[in-house]
Amino acid sequence: MSKKGKKVALVGIPNSGKTSLFNALTGLNQRVGNFSGVTVDRKSATLSLRGKSPVTLIDLPGTHTLYPSSEDEKITSEIIRDTTHQDHPDLVLCVVSALQLKRGLVLASQIIDLGMPMILVVNMMDLLDEGSVLDLSRLSYLLDAPVIGISVKQGSGLSTLKKTMGQNVPASSKPQLVIPSGFRLALNQVQESLQTENAYQAFQSLLSPQDKQKKEIEGLDEIQQSAGIKPEEAEELISNELTVRLDHASNLFDQVYLPEKSDKVNVSTLLDRVLLHPFYGYLIFLLILLTIFQSIFSWSSYPMDQIDLLMESIKGLVSAALPAGFFTDLLTEGVITGIAGIVVFIPQIAFLFFFISLMEESGYMARVVFLMDKIMKPFGFSGKSVIPLMGGMACAIPSIMMTRNIPNKSERIITIMVTPLMSCSARIPVYILLIAMLLPAESIFGIDQRGLFMTGLYLLGFVLSLAIAWIIKKLINQPSQYPFLMEMPDYQMPRWRNVGLTVFQKTKAFVLGAGKIILAISIILWFMVSFGPGEERDQIEQSYTEQLSQPNLSEDSVQELERQHASALLESSYAAKMGKFIEPVIKPLGYDWKIGISLICSFAAREVFVGTMSIIYAQESPDDSDDELASRDSLIGKMRQATDPETGKPVYTTAVLLSLLVFFAIAMQCMSTLAVTWTEAGWQWAAIMLAYLSVLAYLSSWSVFQLFS
Repeated sequence: MSKKGKKVALVGIPNSGKTSLFNALTGLNQRVGNFSGVTVDRKSATLSLRGKSPVTLIDLPGTHTLYPSSEDEKITSEIIRDTTHQDHPDLVLCVVSALQLKRGLVLASQIIDLGMPMILVVNMMDLLDEGSVLDLSRLSYLLDAPVIGISVKQGSGLSTLKKTMGQNVPASSKPQLVIPSGFRLALNQVQESLQTENAYQAFQSLLSPQDKQKKEIEGLDEIQQSAGIKPEEAEELISNELTVRLDHASNLFDQVYLPEKSDKVNVSTLLDRVLLHPFYGYLIFLLILLTIFQSIFSWSSYPMDQIDLLMESIKGLVSAALPAGFFTDLLTEGVITGIAGIVVFIPQIAFLFFFISLMEESGYMARVVFLMDKIMKPFGFSGKSVIPLMGGMACAIPSIMMTRNIPNKSERIITIMVTPLMSCSARIPVYILLIAMLLPAESIFGIDQRGLFMTGLYLLGFVLSLAIAWIIKKLINQPSQYPFLMEMPDYQMPRWRNVGLTVFQKTKAFVLGAGKIILAISIILWFMVSFGPGEERDQIEQSYTEQLSQPNLSEDSVQELERQHASALLESSYAAKMGKFIEPVIKPLGYDWKIGISLICSFAAREVFVGTMSIIYAQESPDDSDDELASRDSLIGKMRQATDPETGKPVYTTAVLLSLLVFFAIAMQCMSTLAVTWTEAGWQWAAIMLAYLSVLAYLSSWSVFQLFS
């Protein structure tokens, strides 16, 4: 036992209620982080037991067996199999569903054969059909391990479980599997290298060695070759083992379960006839997606507006309380604005994870995976990629966070890398401005042609996401090493406490994780826009002061001077210098340095493009006008009148507008998306995402500009 106290790990197959049990035992007394080296959530808590020393409870990722096929399953396998791992438990709580007992017993039998003390926790006892009997005492005898029936939903059996956890639980003396003959010599060599007496631990290491074991086991390749184990043979041996274990589990189940004799049809079976129907199933899923999007687009708008008002009020209070100057500007326009850019996403994140949690808790998410898996598989996705991709049409930030539910690492990376290609809601103001300049308000078969054009931009992003996903799949595809075991859970009412905890934890993870990077970039961007070479800006201020001191200036004249002053300051800023610096690069796309400034500023958030263009052309901000349409029309008029000082030709030609639209449809959405990708996949993938989207956007925009010039 660890000197720091007893460690207890919760292990179980997906949909067994393992995490629900963890939440029930610990509540908000949880520490959430990441396992070392990966982004998989690590949940732990200190649990006090009456009359006993506190224990450390660790919620391990769900897995069907101890032969991993994904990043999260690999974590569980390593911790359970490696006795030297820092999180290796002294006791395992193997959580199984009473409705999926056979599948759960496969995993339980592996833990028993590793010689680990284990308590089999049979959850959802309340969902057994009335009249059915599950003899847990008999099952305990057959396994030679404690078996406790509970219902997390009703709270029954938890006190008995805690009491048993505090006792000294010995390892089972009844092995569940006889290792095939012919491997004795190889097993002896592996046992000697690992310094273990457990033959099954050596057998697992022989078939599916962990990264650490590949270094620890001397001459592993030679040992495997002498035993006749090649990758294909190892996969077959693993499959055979799991088949034998499943047969053994079925035999145990038949001995302890007495079903109700009834002709009643299972409710889950009736629901699946509709929800998994080849037509109605997809239609219902589409309606559910529309509900989720409605919540992200519309329902979250009110709390987001209130957050905006709150942050503006805070800025106003700070500005009024502090003297004008550098520090006040930094605090209000840099720090507070940066924080506002973080917390304003909270409603969208909360709504998205609320609905996702409902689908998971109810058992519907497994049906979504089943429905979409075959459709998405050819492009490198799985069924679990559907929700993040569709959610990307609202906001890529919570959608990329949602990819944590994708078990296969390569599929998760592919989904993250193409999600920004789905046009988000922040691009809509840009689309509206540029399309309004490009097309008149005319209809085609009663449909506004501008709306059709915008639909085409969304379709462009979707088609490109499939194409890019197919390419990435060819580069990083990692097929599963053994057949994936999955069983549809029965439908059940969501546990609202778990739903609330999930929303709270995911939102907190965003604010404390990606928020740090967003805030840092916001402050840097503020410096770039607010400052420039001192001598040039001194001249601008002197000229502005002289003009402002002229007598008999009208209010309109003062406002015009202020707009010109703001435009001049922006043009002399470091951001403007960068815009002029990159002008030779963006010139082939038809862009001038003013568009370059807007592209730089829009990296903070796509919708900033419109406001930046308003400042550049010395117009009122849309927020300062009572008539947003009039303000937008005024900006459109100024942009249409803008001419190239060298050629005298209009800047915003059809070719330039189309080039800009294609650029915004493809290029990286915003710094927040980049920050979340950094936290979820690592800086390397964030850099690759930024590079490939930038190159793809540039080449596509250049092609469009050349085609229509």
